[in-house]
Amino acid sequence: MNKSKYIWMDGEFTPWDDAKVHILTHTLHYGNGAIEGTKAYKTVDGRCAIFKLKEHTKRLLNSSKMTLMDVPFTAEELNDAQVELLQKNELFNGAYIRPLVYLGYGVMGLYHKECPVNVAIAAWEWGAYLGEEGLKKGVRMKITSVTRTPNTSGMGKAKAVANYLNSQMAKFEAVEAGYDEALLRDDHGYIAEASGAAFFMVRDGVLISPPSDNSLESITQQTIIDLAHDMGIKVERRRITREEVYIADEAFLTGTAAEVTPIREVDARQIGIGSRGPMTEKLQTAYFDAVAGKNPDYIKYLTYIN
Repeated sequence: MNKSKYIWMDGEFTPWDDAKVHILTHTLHYGNGAIEGTKAYKTVDGRCAIFKLKEHTKRLLNSSKMTLMDVPFTAEELNDAQVELLQKNELFNGAYIRPLVYLGYGVMGLYHKECPVNVAIAAWEWGAYLGEEGLKKGVRMKITSVTRTPNTSGMGKAKAVANYLNSQMAKFEAVEAGYDEALLRDDHGYIAEASGAAFFMVRDGVLISPPSDNSLESITQQTIIDLAHDMGIKVERRRITREEVYIADEAFLTGTAAEVTPIREVDARQIGIGSRGPMTEKLQTAYFDAVAGKNPDYIKYLTYIN
C-alpha cells in the first residue's frame, strides 16, 4: 500500500513506520473495535475536500457507543484531526481515510470496562477499490455460502472490526471461486449487502435496494438514493431475493471505497447488457460530480482541506 508521512494516534502525529501497538492490545485478541472509511477528492476548483466527513465521524462514534467504547475525543476533534492529517501528509489530490477506535493494552479477558480506549487515523492514496476497469465494465459477483451475521448474534449496525471476519470469509470464497466480489444474504435468505458495500438493482426503471434492517447503514447508499430522488428516479427499499438479482436489468454496488461499481454478472448469470447500464452510469456520474464539487446542492457535504 502507499505510505504517508504520518498517522494520527491519540492526538499525536506519529511517523508512519512508528505507528505500532503492543501485542497484547485488547482489540487484537477479542475483536472489539470500530472503523470508518472516508474519502477525500480533488474538486473542480483544484482544491481537495473530504466528502461527508461529519456523517462518517458520527457513525464512528455511534459504532463505538454500540460496542461499549467511550471515545476520549469529540466529533469536532476527530474532524479537525482528519483535516490536519491530510494537510501534514500533503494529500491534496485525494485520499482514503481510515479512523480506528480500539481497546488498547492493559487488560486481558473479555470484560473490557477498565481497558483504555485508543483512537488512530491513517490516510493514504488509494485508487478504485474494485479497479478502474470495474467502474466502467462492471464486476463479477458470487452469492456466497457465508451469510450476513444476524442481528441476534452481534452488533450488525456497528461498523465494528469483528463484523469484518464475516465479510473476509465471504470475499475469500468469492475470489477463490474466480469472482471479483461476494454478495451476502441475511439469515432469512434475502440479499443483505456485499462484503464491504451496499447493493442496488434496477428493474423496469425502478431503483431497488434492500432495507438496512440487517446491514450497515451506508452513507454512500443514502447519497445515491438522494441523487436518484433529485433525478426523479423511483426508489424502493425492500427485500430482494436471489432470483430477482439474476433477472435484474442493472445492478451495482455503492460504498466509500467501492464508490459506484457496476455488476455485470452474478453466479454465472449475465446482468442486463453485461456491462454498466444506463441508470448506473447516470448515478455514477452524478456521484462523482457530487464529491468533486460540481453539484451545488452537495457542496455542503464537502470539507475543504486547502
